[in-house]
Amino acid sequence: MDLGFARAGFTPVWANDIDPDAVETYNRLSKVKGGDWVSAAVQFEGHQAVCGDIRAVAPQLSRGMADLVIGGPPCQGFSVAGRMDPDDPRSMHVFDFLGVVAAVRPRAFVMENVKALAANRRWTDVIAALKERAGQSYEVELVVLNASHWGVPQARERMFLVGLPKAAGGLQLPEPPTRDNPPSVRGALSALPGFGLPGNDSKCTAKVTLAKNPVKRKSPFAGMMFNGQGRPMDLDRPAPTLPATMGGNRTPIVDIDQLAGHEPWVVKYHNRVVVEGKAPLKRLPPEAKLRRLTVEEAAAIQSFPSDVDWQGRQSAKFRQVGNAVPPLLAYHVAAAVRAALERCDPT
Repeated sequence: MDLGFARAGFTPVWANDIDPDAVETYNRLSKVKGGDWVSAAVQFEGHQAVCGDIRAVAPQLSRGMADLVIGGPPCQGFSVAGRMDPDDPRSMHVFDFLGVVAAVRPRAFVMENVKALAANRRWTDVIAALKERAGQSYEVELVVLNASHWGVPQARERMFLVGLPKAAGGLQLPEPPTRDNPPSVRGALSALPGFGLPGNDSKCTAKVTLAKNPVKRKSPFAGMMFNGQGRPMDLDRPAPTLPATMGGNRTPIVDIDQLAGHEPWVVKYHNRVVVEGKAPLKRLPPEAKLRRLTVEEAAAIQSFPSDVDWQGRQSAKFRQVGNAVPPLLAYHVAAAVRAALERCDPT
């Protein structure tokens, strides 16, 4: 989110995360020199992110220190990929976020979370409580956006709870620029060096093996044809949501034949098992050219600049990528927020 908002012209003055590796990565963002993100990276000079529980470091905050507060409180308690546990203590951090807003009293705020928090009836009371609390001081809007509609090669759906000055006239998002023609995984990977070359060499070492009892679906790119939960991606479409649990056998799979423009082996195998009804193979044959995403490829699918200096072990790098808001999606939200603030104060 920080990169996207910086690209829209906001200058970060204070940042926090409980993950020390994420903090180290953040503190190197001023070194980014890639393409359209160069000017955004400059915005990160002059301050350092603070590592720790937000409730413990909140005394560093003061009223009026920022015009805007943004954040993505932990989503595991709300996510359909998790347990959707209403008693998960991490779910209470959405209210801790509003505590930060109350301490700083910015002109606006943006809170990001998983689509389920906005769409699942289980969380209706949580959303109502957030709106009621924030609505005392702000005009509050809730939007759910699909990242692939906003230039990101990933069909990642996220909610944004936005608080604006009551005189701003609301959040006026433009028509999604890529809703009818979303970018593909192939396009994201083609912008990187070849697999294994410098700049694309943070390989996932988890082997790709066939499932003994595959879960069959109509699409070759759905179901569970391989062990683990890392599914093959259709390189000519946006990727499914990248999880924070990448790094092992949940890391998405690339079919090298499809990347080279040939018929994917996973389609041939799907036809064998699902269409022809033949028994699953016991092991991958030599003609199956499959591998898993690298850290750099996962980051490109999230729309990160190619030269972000990811910190920590391999699993930590994948986790940071999977936990992130796509910077390009954040940029579009940020641009709408900035426009709303400028309508209140044209100077």
